[in-house]
Amino acid sequence: MKYRKLGTTDLEVSVICLGTMTWGEQNTQEEGFQQMDYSFDQGINFFDTAELYAIMPRKETYGKTEEIIGNWFKEKKNRDKVILASKIASKSTGLQWIREGENKLGFDKKNLNAAVDASLKRLKTDYIDLYQLHWPERKVPMFGQLDFKYDPSDNEWTSVEEVLENLNSIIKAGKIRYIGLSNETPWGVMKFLETSKDKNLPRVMSIQNVYSLVNRVFDIHNSEVSIREKCGLLAYSPLAGGRLSGKYIGNKNPKNARYTLWPSRFSRHHTKRGEIAIKAYVDLAKKYKLAPSTFANAFVNNRPFVTSNIIGATSMKQLKENIDSINVNLPKEILEEIQKIHLLDPNPCV
Repeated sequence: MKYRKLGTTDLEVSVICLGTMTWGEQNTQEEGFQQMDYSFDQGINFFDTAELYAIMPRKETYGKTEEIIGNWFKEKKNRDKVILASKIASKSTGLQWIREGENKLGFDKKNLNAAVDASLKRLKTDYIDLYQLHWPERKVPMFGQLDFKYDPSDNEWTSVEEVLENLNSIIKAGKIRYIGLSNETPWGVMKFLETSKDKNLPRVMSIQNVYSLVNRVFDIHNSEVSIREKCGLLAYSPLAGGRLSGKYIGNKNPKNARYTLWPSRFSRHHTKRGEIAIKAYVDLAKKYKLAPSTFANAFVNNRPFVTSNIIGATSMKQLKENIDSINVNLPKEILEEIQKIHLLDPNPCV
């Protein structure tokens, strides 16, 4: 395994981060334990979760993933060997089962304290290494959106200074060590960084945004910020929801696969443009005798602004292929062929 610094901290996180969002929905606790056991044995020391998980979000599975991780910590007694990241849910429609409900969610002191305390209880730990804001309270392009649509009425969100002050009090209480952002814009990242510097408040150490061969918007938006400000990307959805594995090509619907179970969700991943690009990348991987999943993850692993690549799997075969990517360095000729495909239709799965 390879390791990189998390922001300006002294933490060395594995370049492969174990994503967990399917545990409690598509995966059982036993299967989650198998994934953690294998990943830990492969040198992965970085796990990412969220209060929202399991996915797809619903009342019955809210917090289940954190519970599974907590049960594993209790059994293995190895909490100090894992760098643990979790996230707080923000304003969103359809999350009425979280605390006081969808429109009352946010990053005010009451929400943050309640969310952290509940996560700690489920995770059976007394601290979280990296606590992230899952998505902004502000209206920003995310989850399949590209353009920023300004809404003059969008002004009811907790100020950045207040958010950092609230998080600082939780850090001082010893409940979290460091903080990060997720689904954030360049303006948002820089606002947090500037405010922390001006007000002597905790700085954000990472940004968790989508990144894959078919969604490289981060290259344009946030890559320079990540490098120059030492606020690296924790890349999620590196396989575009599994589509870059090639398993859906030809209108296939594998059993228990995400788009088989929820065909109307994540529509950005199954466009006609996306299918063309995905097939080209899968064919390129096969040309060089690489598993498509390994190939796609290897591309993400080696981007200069990436701190860690958050993989996800519902089977041990998928997990092993994803982790195998750490041993693959794509040569110049493959990268040139990737770029040719990219330029034909940049970012077809935004």
